[in-house]
Amino acid sequence: MTIARLLILTLLLISQLAAQSVDFDTADKDALPLAPMPVTTETPQAKPEQVFDKKFFVVMGSLGAAESLRFTSRKLVIEREYAAGAPWVTSVPSNRHIVAKDLALYGSEFFVAYEMKKSHSWLPGDRIIRKLWWVYPAVMTAIHLKNALGNIHTKGPGGCTTVECAMQMQTP
Repeated sequence: MTIARLLILTLLLISQLAAQSVDFDTADKDALPLAPMPVTTETPQAKPEQVFDKKFFVVMGSLGAAESLRFTSRKLVIEREYAAGAPWVTSVPSNRHIVAKDLALYGSEFFVAYEMKKSHSWLPGDRIIRKLWWVYPAVMTAIHLKNALGNIHTKGPGGCTTVECAMQMQTP
């Protein structure tokens, strides 16, 4: 699961950098201009903004860790309920299905956080949005941790925490 997330992160970074380094100018740069051009001094440009900084990686890393904990603990709860014969669990989903779904969810959250942190000249109120990009990932981290702890503290019927205890409770 971690390898797939790192692969998506790498692909996102590479595609962004590749798109920025493409030169679409096909004109001959060595040709002389037809008329004299006035010489102007270039003004120093502002530094490009830093979207991928320490704060971004800490916030998104904690979101990824919280989601992984929740998904893993939920998978273990479903496996135990299925093994105990719970009637509401008809089958255990495959790992590939869960990893693909969860990776798509995390990838979309990562992309939205990146877009919120990046500046957009066409967006009114962009400065405020860029300052609050971390709110959604922080709230979702808390929600995923709460759900993961709920999954970890799940007890069987009658307060049993093992399959054997649950089987003894079912027999009259």
